[in-house]
Formats: sequence, C-alpha cells, structure tokens
Amino acid sequence: MLNINKGTPMTKFKILFSVFFIIPLLTIQNFAQNVERKDVPEKYKWNLSDLYPNEASWNNAKTDIVQKLDEVAKYKGQLAENAKTLNSALDLYFDMIKQFYRFSEYASNLYNQDLGNSNYQALIQQASHIGTEISEKTAFLNPEILRIDPSKIKAFFEEDKGLTQYKMFIEDIQRLRNHTLPETEEKILASFNSIAGTPENVYSIFNDAEFPYASITLSDGKEVKLTSAAFTKYRSVANRADREKVFKAFFGKYGEFQNTIGANLGGKMKLDWTYAKDRNYKSSLEAALSVNNIPVSVYENLVKQIHKSLPTLHRFLKLKKEMLGVDTLHYYDLYTPIVKKVDMKFDLPEGQDTILAALKPLGESYVGTIKKAFDSRWIDYLPTVGKRSGAYSSGGAYDVHPYILTNWNGDYESVSTLAHELGHTMHSYLSNKNQTFVNSQYSIFVAEIASTLNESLLNDYMVKNAKSDKEKLYLLGSYLELLRTTVFRQTQFAEFELAMHKMAESGEPITGEALSKMYFNLVKEYYGNDEGYCVVDPYVAYEWEYIPHFMYDYYVYQYATSLIYATAFAQKIINYGQPAVDKYFNILKGGSSEYPIDLIEKAGLDPMSSEPFDLTMARMNKVMDQMEEILSKEKMD
Repeated sequence: MLNINKGTPMTKFKILFSVFFIIPLLTIQNFAQNVERKDVPEKYKWNLSDLYPNEASWNNAKTDIVQKLDEVAKYKGQLAENAKTLNSALDLYFDMIKQFYRFSEYASNLYNQDLGNSNYQALIQQASHIGTEISEKTAFLNPEILRIDPSKIKAFFEEDKGLTQYKMFIEDIQRLRNHTLPETEEKILASFNSIAGTPENVYSIFNDAEFPYASITLSDGKEVKLTSAAFTKYRSVANRADREKVFKAFFGKYGEFQNTIGANLGGKMKLDWTYAKDRNYKSSLEAALSVNNIPVSVYENLVKQIHKSLPTLHRFLKLKKEMLGVDTLHYYDLYTPIVKKVDMKFDLPEGQDTILAALKPLGESYVGTIKKAFDSRWIDYLPTVGKRSGAYSSGGAYDVHPYILTNWNGDYESVSTLAHELGHTMHSYLSNKNQTFVNSQYSIFVAEIASTLNESLLNDYMVKNAKSDKEKLYLLGSYLELLRTTVFRQTQFAEFELAMHKMAESGEPITGEALSKMYFNLVKEYYGNDEGYCVVDPYVAYEWEYIPHFMYDYYVYQYATSLIYATAFAQKIINYGQPAVDKYFNILKGGSSEYPIDLIEKAGLDPMSSEPFDLTMARMNKVMDQMEEILSKEKMD
C-alpha cells in the first residue's frame, strides 16, 4: 500500500503542502483505541520538540514564512533578467519551502496524534491556509522559467555557479517546453481544469453513496448487504457456497450498471487523450509518465514481462487448488487464505529487535540509524484515543529527521508495517543527508521500493527463524499472496487501463459492454481459464466497475513495478552482499538528483530488461518450493 513521505513531486516543487494533510494510510488490523495519550510512556511517543520547542516557536516560524513569501512574490516577471536574479529568487523560494515543510510537519503530526483536539485542528488549518497562499503567490515560477530560452539558461549556469544546485530543477521544467502551449492557449486549457475531475467525482458519488448494493443470505442465515467493505470481509469466508454467492451477487449488481459506469469511464479516457493530444504527446500514457520522465517502454515492458511470467502465476493457482482441496479452482476462491493464520505476538522491544536483525544485510550504518530512530523517539507507536489509524512516514523536516506514526497491536502485521515505514524513513533520511534540499525529494515511482524491500528482508529473516513448520508456512503463504495480488493483479489492471486509453486514442467507441468483454478476456488469459488453472465465472466480466484506480491516470502500474524492483534488489543483496547494498543505496541517497529510472539503473537494475522480473519470479518459485517441501513432509508424517 502506497505511503507518501516527504511530499511527493507532482511537477517538481509545485507546492506540496497537501501531502502533509492527505497521507495515504497503510491499513492494519483494527483495534480499540481506549488508551489515553497521557498514560503512554514517553519512550513510545514521538518527540516533536525536535521540530519546535513549543507553539510559540512554531508561530515565529509562521511569521518568517509569510514574510519570505512576500519577498518571493516580488520576483514575479524578473526571473529572466539575469543569472543573479534567478539564483536569488530560487534561494529565497526554496529556503521558504524548506521552512514550510518543517512548519507543516509539526502541525500535521500534532493533529494526527489527536484528531479531536481543537487547538491542533486550528494549527493544521493555519498551515493549510499558508500552503494555499504559497501555491497561489508562487505559481509564476515554473511558467517564467519555462519561457526562458534554453541558450539563455545555459549562459546563466556559466555566469553564476550558485545556480548549479538548481540545474536538475530548472532542466526538469525546461524539458516540458515542447509540451507547453502559448500563454493564451494554456489559459484556455486551464479553464477546463474545474471540470476535469467530473468523471472521478461522478464515480465516487455513485459508487460510495448511491449504488444499490445487493443483499444476500449466507448459509448461517445471516443477512448481508454487500457494500464494498462487506464484500472485502465476506469474499474470503470459509464456506465455499457463500463465497460464490458473494461474488455472483456483488459483481452481478455492478453488471446492471455497466453502461452507466462505462460511459463515465469512457469520458475519462477521452478527457485524458484530449489533454495529451493538445500538449503534443503521442499518447495518454506518454503524457502521464512524463511527469517523472518515465519512458513509455517501462510500462510496456512490465506488461510484456508479466505475460511471459504467467506460468509462475499458474503454478501458484495449481498449488492453491491443492491446498484448498478443491477439484476445480474458481475466481471466488482466490481470496481464501491457503494457510491458516498463526498467532505470533511481539512486544515492542521484541519487534524492534526482530527488525534490526532482519535488516542487517543493509549494513551497520543503516541498522544504526534505525536504532537511533527507536532510541531518539522518531516514532509514535501506540493506539490512543483520537489518534489517526493506520501508519505513515513523513520526512519533510529536512534539517531534523523523519517521523513515523503507527498503531502497534503486537502481531506480525505490526512488525511488518513498522519495517515498511522504516524503509520510507531511511529513504528520506539518506536523501536529506546526501542531497541539497531542492534535490532531496523523490518520486512515487521509487518511493515504495525502499519500504517493500524492507518487508522482503523481514519475511526472509522470519522464515529462516520460524519456530515451527506451521509458522513458516503461514509466512510463506502470506508473502505468496502479496506477490499474486500486487505483481500480477495490478499489472492486469495496468494492461486494461492501457487498452482503454488506446480505444479512446483510436476513436473506438467505449461502451460498458465493450469494456466488460475486454476485461473478461484479459482476466481469463491471466488466470488460465482455458487451460484449467482457474475458472473465471461470467460475472467477473464486471469487476472493472468496482476498481476506483481506473479513475487515476496511469497510477496502478507503480504498485507492481515497486514490488518487482524491490524484490529484485533484495535478491541481489542476499546473493551478492555489500557490493549490491552499495549500488542499491544510489536510490536511497539519490533523492531527485537524477530521474527515477536513472537511479534504478545506477542501483544495478535495468527496468527495460527481464532481470528484475526473472529475479522476482525466481523468488516466487522458491517460496512455492519451500511450501511444497513442508506440505510433502506433513503428508509423510
């Protein structure tokens, strides 16, 4: 699950204040939050005084930020005058932004530790208001820099060496020159922004508020209304007839509205193509990936390599069928756990020690910094009354250190979640330590590599040190399910999204019926319906209507690429040790000093090759080897 830390570049350094208030959460097991914060030992609470000693200091920072913002605004219309002016403007701007990130981090973390505190609500509202002001008053920066002639920019760099630290920032803006329209046309295009979100809003209102969800009666007589949350809960029930009933009713109801949802989604595809075409892109895919300068071939290679890897998915399906003890595996069986959950409990010191041991392959310095995070109160651990649920890592305070919020409940998921967030934290920490502030940010495309690599190393450690075969089987089975749902399922979504956009780009009619047919055929191909690996029942044709991610422009593929690259890097580290670690650190230390694809290549993987996919499939097959070995031993016993 994606966690955004530090602030994620939309376009480089458009104001990123919203990231501090809208942080995607990694959902963990729900539990009662009955403990009062005052009753939690200090060592288990983060120390926000590292940011500001008190609220008065925070207010002083607010005054300084507002003053600097007014000074930045005075540079409007002057950036192209000479190198010194441009350098001075950027120095002031980034100094203000750095201060604002720290300022926002303080307000955000206070608010998240107690959502019901009216004073914290006021602080975050103040931060949000200032963020909006910054966004509005500095909106001239990127357009002005973009309009400076490249030859003049080159001369500026030669004239003022202080501009060198902004080279990546400026060149990233300039590279969009061919996709930026004259000012009048840009204004016309911008005027449509207010309606661009209509398809997503329509889908959200219909799906979340007005959709007439089906109701069913389970085998125990319980009446269930199949909302999205209920579907997630009941799709994995033990009774197989109930599972079938849940899937058939849930997706069958969506099928009644395929034309309505299809027309809305088709409108989104056409909107994406209109914007891309007007900005001189060859496709909607090229337009979406250009934000982080990701080549289209990366996306295409993902789909190609996963198709080549389908035999590994089919092996998983065969194993799942055997472990479930069914004659024929159906799509409605996919969410049924193949291994019974093992109750593993960890108190906080045990969990910390487990993580430190698991991450030893990343070196003494890496592990030492994590120990410092434990000892120096970078982390807020325990669920308390009013505290935000889930978990996140935020590294916006460049001159301080990252912070983690989590809700520890003592199970393995708590350990895994903390290891995940520590990956983000170390990414932020090392980027901040090794890059100037302007180059310390990093894109979503690489953000999840650091976190999922930590999870991979943790799983490997836990399997090696499992106390029983049942425990080992549970760990292996859980990891196998993660690979199936993230690598294969998300790539399947990515392929469907690409196909929809191509329909729009070729002028082909986009109807709900056409989308259902296309989706159904794709799912059958992935899950080996015709080869007998898994029966994809007809109502699965409507599953696409239930996936909100298709409203987000080419987003889901990054779930798959992140896990694939992370798995490959973990395998290299296990296989080759320190030389692989040193290369991998090019990502953790790189920030945005280079484009994400370049950082990945520098770290030792070619995203355009088959290597990361081969390593990931080798890992998946090894997991199945281990599981089959345990199962074989159990049969003999």
